[in-house]
Amino acid sequence: MTTVTDPEALARHLAGLSQERRVLCAIAGAPGSGKSTLAEALVGRLNADAPGQAALLPMDGFHYDDLYLVPAGLRPRKGAPETFDVGGLRHTLLRLRANDEDAVAVPVFDRDLEIARAGARLIPASVRIIVAEGNYLLLDRAPWDGLRPLFDATVMIEVPEAELRARLTRRWEQYRLTPEEIAWKLDGNDLPNGRAVRDGSVSAQFVIRG
Repeated sequence: MTTVTDPEALARHLAGLSQERRVLCAIAGAPGSGKSTLAEALVGRLNADAPGQAALLPMDGFHYDDLYLVPAGLRPRKGAPETFDVGGLRHTLLRLRANDEDAVAVPVFDRDLEIARAGARLIPASVRIIVAEGNYLLLDRAPWDGLRPLFDATVMIEVPEAELRARLTRRWEQYRLTPEEIAWKLDGNDLPNGRAVRDGSVSAQFVIRG
């Protein structure tokens, strides 16, 4: 495990690996830890050096739809490990790793509409580095543990829970939730999910402390 404070080091590491093969990198962390921000910045940095060499794969695109979650009684826990299509994510990672198609279509989650848009992004065969980001990419329990062998590099973002609470409060305030609704979101779902990531994930190759 290496503690990293400069994402530039990650970019250099991934670029070096990609000289020999397509590289898949996992960025994991609790809700509100900054996974999406880091992943987007990393992809942007890599593409600034070599346009088109990197692409983003958000785990959130593999959310189960509310058409399943509501009757299953899982809608209030949306975002918990059991509310994702892990098999679909694994199959997509296998296709991306094989890199024997012209392009692979991947879903993207629309947070405003709370729905995953199928085939919203194409990752062409020319892309050398795939940066996947999501809470549970390194979770050490079935079926999530089937993802770890597919990654060439792994990153965990560690943020104190008090800071996560502050960030998540600001996030949900932007969606005009009431204080009571925000309190439930945090203590009924987001922060328990964050503890599951913190306590139940395998060690990452790189750690970023936020």
